[in-house]
Amino acid sequence: MTGLIKSILKMPTPWLVWIMLLLVVNMIVPIFYIQTLEAQLTLVAMMSGVVAQSIIHARLGFVKLLGLGHVLWIPLVIWLGLRIGDVGIGDGFGIWLASLVLLNTISLIIDSVGVIQFILGNRTPA
Repeated sequence: MTGLIKSILKMPTPWLVWIMLLLVVNMIVPIFYIQTLEAQLTLVAMMSGVVAQSIIHARLGFVKLLGLGHVLWIPLVIWLGLRIGDVGIGDGFGIWLASLVLLNTISLIIDSVGVIQFILGNRTPA
């Protein structure tokens, strides 16, 4: 995991800001709502992704295939998106859910493009 973190820290500043934003909504904020299933599943998906990305990085380096680490975000985003209607966005929890769905959806789009590029032969660093 240390190698992955070192590679991430070499990324251009806008990407670092993006990654920090994802870390906040996926790892920090859920701690405040840990009693909810939504927060618990978000933490599980995030930690599973970190493990998967660490394995990919150790075997292949900092490649576009790292986006596969977010595969559990797909069902999570769908389920959380459906939950927003029930929860609403009138309080901190609802705002966090809406933010999480939006940011993780954007991340999944970025990840999908990268994974497709990797599959098509683009092996340049992510």
